[in-house]
Amino acid sequence: MDKLSIRDLDLDGRRLFIRADFNVPLDDSGRVADATRIQASLPTIGYALSRGARVLLASHLGRPRGRVDPGLSLKPVAGALEDAIGKPVKMAGDCVGEAVQRQCAELGTGQVLLLENLRFHPEEEANRESFCRRLARLCDCYVNDAFGAAHRAHASTAGMVRFVGGGAAGLLMERELSYLGKALEHPDRPFVAVLGGAKVSDKIEVIENLVQRVDGMLVGGGMAYTFLRALGVEVGRSLVEEDKIPLARGLLRKAEQAGVPLVLPVDHVVTRELEPGAPSRVISIGEIGPEWMGVDIGPETRSRFRKILSTAGTILWNGPVGVFEIDRFAGGTLSLAQAAAAGAATTIVGGGDSIAAVRRAGVAERITHISTGGGASLEFLSGRKLPGVESLSDRA
Repeated sequence: MDKLSIRDLDLDGRRLFIRADFNVPLDDSGRVADATRIQASLPTIGYALSRGARVLLASHLGRPRGRVDPGLSLKPVAGALEDAIGKPVKMAGDCVGEAVQRQCAELGTGQVLLLENLRFHPEEEANRESFCRRLARLCDCYVNDAFGAAHRAHASTAGMVRFVGGGAAGLLMERELSYLGKALEHPDRPFVAVLGGAKVSDKIEVIENLVQRVDGMLVGGGMAYTFLRALGVEVGRSLVEEDKIPLARGLLRKAEQAGVPLVLPVDHVVTRELEPGAPSRVISIGEIGPEWMGVDIGPETRSRFRKILSTAGTILWNGPVGVFEIDRFAGGTLSLAQAAAAGAATTIVGGGDSIAAVRRAGVAERITHISTGGGASLEFLSGRKLPGVESLSDRA
């Protein structure tokens, strides 16, 4: 990683602004329903406290659209953080303003203050310079640990950094950049990408970038049917992006020119209706009737995918290969999760359903790296620059 790390900063007695990603789900009672993102931030918070920092934590939650929404307050996160770090977490009434400045100035060494939802102010997403300056006044140094928001050029993720005098990556950000960067630039080979999900349009740039870097690409999920249609295969009522068929044809051509096998399903589970109790059967690709739709990869495809993954040195997986939210059509995705964890490969998993699959399959502990950034990881893998990373200080 060529950016400064929190490890490079002198934190003793300094007010450290940590941009975290506490965009967590809340249950009906207003409590944190899933603390995964809070847990992911703990190494950076713990490191800062152990080095004598005065810690200011900032995040967005939900989409309040620039207005104060009590239902999207970060107060429940403050409670969950207290439980996680075992010490009090003070809660600010806002994220900018004189009262918040006083709270920051009075914060003692080893103490923690959580600022209120950044997106209660429209200037946050607009990246207004005046708002950037107001945030910068709160602190002496800046760390970005919110990889999941690093593709956003917002005030707290990018704009304020120059007014603080530079910034560094937190331990979570550092880990994300290290694993994703190594996969793109120096992977252990063979390097195999597994791409699923509903739409080709969601992953066009990822495919275009990876096809120049991988040794093989496995494609499943709804997006596979657009590729199959591009090859002239009948797919019944399966999900197809009609306007993306020429694009899929072009991607197939690029993979062929690069000498990269782009492996599509050879059989699949089909059904007439996307209902838990609807009849289903396994058939070969191309044998589907006009009233049926593909909802999961079949046993022969699972076997082929497993065989390829068993020889991989690096596996990058994003997106389910079936309608994962319905148990009967989750078998292919769970099979992939088990295959990815079975070998000695460096495994990187991103995307909500893929992460849910490795957890549901009981293999999450055997995955090398589970990425916290959905859109951010896709943009990174597409070869795009992330504003939240580009704004950080270069190590040199």
